[in-house]
Amino acid sequence: MPAELSAAVLDTHTIIERGRRVLALEAEALTASEHALGDAFADAVRLLAACTGRVIVAGVGKSGLVGRKMAATFTSTGTPAMFLHPVESVHGDLGIVGPDDVAILISKSGESDELLGLIEALARLGVKMIAMTAVPSSRLGRLCDVTLDLLVKEEACPHDLAPTTSTTVTLALGDALAVALLQAKGFRAEDFAKLHPGGALGRRLLTRVADVMERDNLPVLDRAATMRDAVVLLAARRGIAIVVEQERVSGVVTAGDLTRLLQRQQDVLSVPVASVMTTAPRMAEEHELGSAVVHRMETHGIMAMPVVDSERRLAGIVHLHDLMRAGAV
Repeated sequence: MPAELSAAVLDTHTIIERGRRVLALEAEALTASEHALGDAFADAVRLLAACTGRVIVAGVGKSGLVGRKMAATFTSTGTPAMFLHPVESVHGDLGIVGPDDVAILISKSGESDELLGLIEALARLGVKMIAMTAVPSSRLGRLCDVTLDLLVKEEACPHDLAPTTSTTVTLALGDALAVALLQAKGFRAEDFAKLHPGGALGRRLLTRVADVMERDNLPVLDRAATMRDAVVLLAARRGIAIVVEQERVSGVVTAGDLTRLLQRQQDVLSVPVASVMTTAPRMAEEHELGSAVVHRMETHGIMAMPVVDSERRLAGIVHLHDLMRAGAV
C-alpha cells in the first residue's frame, strides 16, 4: 500500500459511497437514454434489418473495445458482423467491406480523426452508416445516414476523463439494437442454439425429450392390474408405472401414490391400480425441449413423465435425472 494513502482515503464508507456514485451516474445515463429513444433508433434497426451484407462495427480505443463486443453480439444473434479497426482499414482491411454492408461507427466526441478518415472510404463504397456519438452535431453525426445520440454529458470518472458512463451507454444501446433486430428478423431460441452448439447453453437449447427418453421395456400395466403388479414395477423402474388401455395412456401410478395408499390401509396388494392411479397425468411429447419439461417437472414435483404422441399413445418415458444429466438445464 503506498505510504501517501491516508486512512481516510481507504475508509470503508468512503469507498462504498464512491462506488455507489459511479453506479448511480451510469444508471441515470441509461434511464435518460431509454426515455430519449426515438425515431432514429427505429431507423437504425430498419437499416440493419434490410442489410444483405454484414454489419461493420468500428471505433477507436475504449469505443473499439465496446464495438468488438457489439459485433460479437450481432453475430451470435443471427446477423453476420465484424469489427473493423479504423487505422487498419486504410492499410488494406477495407477490402472486407462491400456495398451491401451497413457500418456502425462509435465515437463519443464524433471528431475522431481515424474514424472520420474511414467515413470517406465507406461513402465511396456506398455503405450506409449509423453513428453512435454524444455529439450529434459533430462531423460524424452529420455525415452518417442515422445518428444515435448517447446523451452522455458526464463520465463517472471524477475528472470526467476516463470513458465510463459513455461506454456503458454505448454497450447498452448496442444490445438494444441487437435485440430489437433479432426480434424483427424472427430469430428464435432454436436459431440461437444452432449458433451455440457447444457447452451447457447449446445442450440446454438443443436437447429434446426424444434425445433422452426411454423407448424399450417400459413400465406398463393393464387397467385390470392390481397394486401387487404395480409394486414390482415401481421398485424396478424408478418409481413409476404407466397404465395403458388400447395403446393410450389412461393413468400413472407413482411411488407417492403407493405411500399415500399405505397411509390409508394395510392390505394394498389386492387394490386395483385403476382406483389408485392419477387419471390425468402430466405428460411430455417427443419434440418438446428438455428444458421446458424439466420446468414442468420441478413445478409440479414430478420425477418422471410418460411421453406420448398427439393421440395419447405411449411412446416412451422420460426421467428428470436423465434430462439433468443430458444438460437440459
